[in-house]
Amino acid sequence: MAAKNLLTAMQVKNAPVGKHCDGSGLWLHKRADGGAQWVLRVTVHGRRREMGLGSLDDVSLGEARRLAEKWRAVVREGKDPIKERERLSREAARSDSRLQNVADAAFEARKADLKGDGKAGRWFSPLELHVLPKLGKVPVEDIDQRDIETVLKPLWHTKAETARKALNRLGIVLKHGAAMGYDVDLQATLKAKELLGKSRHTSTNIPALHWQQVPEFYAEVGETTITQLALKLLILTAVRSGPLRQAEWCEFEGDVWTIPADKMKSRKGEASDFVVPLSGEAMRLLDVLRPFERDGLVFPSIRKGPISDMAMTKMLKDRGHAFRPHGFRSSFRTWCAEATDTPDKIAETALAHSIGTKVQKAYLRTEYFERRRALMERWAQYVTGGGAYVVRLGVQNG
Repeated sequence: MAAKNLLTAMQVKNAPVGKHCDGSGLWLHKRADGGAQWVLRVTVHGRRREMGLGSLDDVSLGEARRLAEKWRAVVREGKDPIKERERLSREAARSDSRLQNVADAAFEARKADLKGDGKAGRWFSPLELHVLPKLGKVPVEDIDQRDIETVLKPLWHTKAETARKALNRLGIVLKHGAAMGYDVDLQATLKAKELLGKSRHTSTNIPALHWQQVPEFYAEVGETTITQLALKLLILTAVRSGPLRQAEWCEFEGDVWTIPADKMKSRKGEASDFVVPLSGEAMRLLDVLRPFERDGLVFPSIRKGPISDMAMTKMLKDRGHAFRPHGFRSSFRTWCAEATDTPDKIAETALAHSIGTKVQKAYLRTEYFERRRALMERWAQYVTGGGAYVVRLGVQNG
């Protein structure tokens, strides 16, 4: 019989760097950095296997011996202890029906449908911030409408949109739990919505500058910083701030800016590259920006990556303005409606809004690029002081 229990607690504590045998395949590996690891060596089906049993900081000599004996017994049954441990771990994970685990699994399954694989965290954050801290440890089988009502009630009338998103995400997670085989109440979120009642919260639009005031503001912005130039280009192109801040020089060719689909607001599978016609004024700003190029970015920050998503907002706040960068899309859209006879579908397409049903979009494969080019040029002329006369951009027959 092989010798066992060769080490003492004092020897383990004072062991020098190297490998120290306790017998029957149990070894202590002491590293030069001061750390130490327990390792069990066994032979299974004619081949040697080394199985980690934990660090010395977490596993004492006595615990290591008990673990070693447990896995030696598995070997005597003709099983690979490493594979058996992995199997038991998988079964434990499957049997853990806590909402946190099911939510993680649901999020992982949906990543391919989310912008940037959900790395921004916006899909998961309503759950992570408002639901999981209170219900994360509760098995999904036990969650009912009362639990959900209790969690969302504090938000329902004060942060209605956040509460709505949290309720929606939770419904998706419960469906995923049902698909995993758990006995879930799929009506729990609908019942909770009935209990919560109608929200008293009144939604407010993002503050926007009136279109008639845009030329005066544009002239005041300045062009001495990257943030100022970013805001001016945002006004001229009427794009969202995300694609603009993250713009790369490789996306620009001549007077055309092609925004990759994965930077657009639409989800994967629904979005496509969006082509933005650039006015003469926009091209002039790009020429001003070229010397600032770093790492291929049009709007690099002082440190690393693009400018912050709050950079333009902070600039407006510092100047005492209540309106926000995103509001210039509203300024542009209202100008289209009130100062031009631009057809709605062209104005909406200029904002990258989806037009028509899925069937209509499948057959109408146009982005009205040339008409948008004329519209954006006229918008630039207006913004830079060229007047507010009516622009005729009616849709031609044929």
